[in-house]
Amino acid sequence: MLVLEDDYGLRTSLRLVLEQDGYTVVEAAEAVTALALVRSERVDVMLVDLMLGGLDGFTFIRGARPETTAPIIVISARDGARDVVMALEAGADDYVRKPFDVAEVQARLRAALRRPDIAADGSPDVGAAVVLDSGHGPLVFDPAAATLRRGDEDVHLTHTEFKLLHALTENSGRMMSRGSLLARVWTDGHFGDERIVDVHIRRLRTKIEQDPGAPAIVLTIRGLGYRLDPQ
Repeated sequence: MLVLEDDYGLRTSLRLVLEQDGYTVVEAAEAVTALALVRSERVDVMLVDLMLGGLDGFTFIRGARPETTAPIIVISARDGARDVVMALEAGADDYVRKPFDVAEVQARLRAALRRPDIAADGSPDVGAAVVLDSGHGPLVFDPAAATLRRGDEDVHLTHTEFKLLHALTENSGRMMSRGSLLARVWTDGHFGDERIVDVHIRRLRTKIEQDPGAPAIVLTIRGLGYRLDPQ
């Protein structure tokens, strides 16, 4: 785990708590150092502050996203709706506002790292592969293998994008409200704003739609939610 936070006291406190939870933690006070760690270490989840000396957290997230699909949870005193949306659009998976309860951060981490449901016998219970677009690729989502492929090419999904697409494919052809998607994807709670779903849907469309501006696979049901229509 990577903790990017320029406040030494807060960074140290987070590290101590998270190490007690069994995480191996690497720390950084600056975005440049954190990007180097992302490239050199096996980082499975990141806690990121936005207000940093030098490069800010938004810049770090945009730089880290091409390097890793690991979940990124923002922890920031910037609590305006615009800041939240900008962080999510940059590539963050979740957003925790300062001041925060450590238990909330621990819950968000558990949710971010949660694997797909496992059947009682220990075998994956995530459904069969789904052809999302037979005319271009084809585009195939295989939840058991946690892969999305267009022809012979892998399409990289973040952890949250995987869970979102999985929820949609399990309900293919049926409308899912934003609330139901929040409950399925952000299983340990969220920060109370359904726009998190809209932002992640926009990001997902850039990876699966031929024309994200005129989506044909993930459709918006105006005023209600979204529906997956495989092509």
